[in-house]
Amino acid sequence: MVQTKGYAAQNANEKLTPWNFERQEVREKDVLIEILYCGVCHSDLHCITNHWGESIFPLVPGHEIVGRVLSTGNLVTKFKVGDLAGVGTGIDSCRECEECKSGHEQFCIDGVQTYNNLDKKGNPTYGGYSDKIVVDADFAFHISEKLDLAAVAPLLCAGITTYSPLKKWKVGKGHKLAVVGLGGLGHMAVKFGKALGAEVTVISTSPSKEEAAKELGTDHFLLSKDEEQMKSAFHTFDFILDTVAQDHDINPYLGLLRTDGVYINVGLPPKPWEVSSFSLVVGNKTMTGSGVGGLKEVQEMLDFCAENNIVSDIELIDIKNVNEAFERMERGDVRYRFVIDMSTL
Repeated sequence: MVQTKGYAAQNANEKLTPWNFERQEVREKDVLIEILYCGVCHSDLHCITNHWGESIFPLVPGHEIVGRVLSTGNLVTKFKVGDLAGVGTGIDSCRECEECKSGHEQFCIDGVQTYNNLDKKGNPTYGGYSDKIVVDADFAFHISEKLDLAAVAPLLCAGITTYSPLKKWKVGKGHKLAVVGLGGLGHMAVKFGKALGAEVTVISTSPSKEEAAKELGTDHFLLSKDEEQMKSAFHTFDFILDTVAQDHDINPYLGLLRTDGVYINVGLPPKPWEVSSFSLVVGNKTMTGSGVGGLKEVQEMLDFCAENNIVSDIELIDIKNVNEAFERMERGDVRYRFVIDMSTL
């Protein structure tokens, strides 16, 4: 077995603390990765507090992983020792179902999540708040040497979560895109929207976000609490990408869509939305959701980022400060993603 050091929540009422555990041995198709950096995702907080239910404790969070390959199984040709590698939200799937064959491995009914899940042998999976990970080489991604590695880590979740729907709906030149919320997901949506050629507006409840939005290169800023600004934006946008994880009313935003406009949800607020049927019928509007991306698309996104010099804006932290980081994240006190320096473990 592979001896591993990490940080874990022992139950939903305790903070993360150091915890030593074992990972499986490297099998013929696996790679062993030394974790250099791991992003802190809002999903991590949901899981360690059992906000969504069914959390498996002890729980080691983390699915935005960047590191270097320490060893490979004898059938691995994709990586060699010393290569950079990334791991995202999933580490296995059946490879045979319709979802897997269509490039949507993230939706495989027998898929295995990077943490807070059971592998095919029924053993709990543990995430990237640790010094190493063993994963099937198919579920590891090539990382460019050209980019800041720490700032690449959030691309494995926040990056693909926003890139995937923009590519699916072919958002680009001539389109007006609104991004609701300017946090970990929202700021990546802005970067991708601009890189794809769209005219980008940030919609926020916070006036303080206007300056930050301008620094990211957005074309416009819309304060959703300002009735006059909302009225002036009526029937304006081709696409609205909602990145907000807190409960909120989306009906006012639906009125901002043009005819045949598309409202895309990538945030995961706890309470279900209540949507007026008239808001959708008037204007032939579409509501849709998007969940991360399949293996091919994640690699495509990482390559796109390398070509366009796109990374996340981050605050690098010592792992001993991760609990404080969660508290700050809940207050929105981060611009825009915390990343753990695993050399501090």
